[in-house]
Amino acid sequence: MLRTITLLALAVCSTAAFAAEPDKEVLTAMDNGRKAMIAKDGATLEKLYAPDLTYSHSSAKNESKGEAIAAVVNGKGKTDKIEFSEMTVRVYGKTALVRGNVTLIGSADGKPTKTALNVLHVWVKNSSGWQMVARQSTRLTP
Repeated sequence: MLRTITLLALAVCSTAAFAAEPDKEVLTAMDNGRKAMIAKDGATLEKLYAPDLTYSHSSAKNESKGEAIAAVVNGKGKTDKIEFSEMTVRVYGKTALVRGNVTLIGSADGKPTKTALNVLHVWVKNSSGWQMVARQSTRLTP
């Protein structure tokens, strides 16, 4: 009987550890994207963004993968810091939804900027790893 309980406990623990792993992978991908945006690293964003990415801004502007990367790499604004808070990750097989608040701190035209957003990121796991397929944001009022 003790052996059965021990095996059952091991099975539950290993299943829980396995289930938590995609959450960590997606959050690592999110962090890599954050770092790439700050560094204006188009090569990393190229890997993290899916070919058919839909990148929607709080202004209702929609960008393709190429447009979103070009805006980061060639944009006049500078992002010094990106802060994530209240993040939740829900994984459904090879699809993950990451919702939370994002604060962008930087400058545009020599003036300091701070933008607070509520953002939904949609990620899909494929042969390239986790890639973002969609992003939708809403501006938060101070």
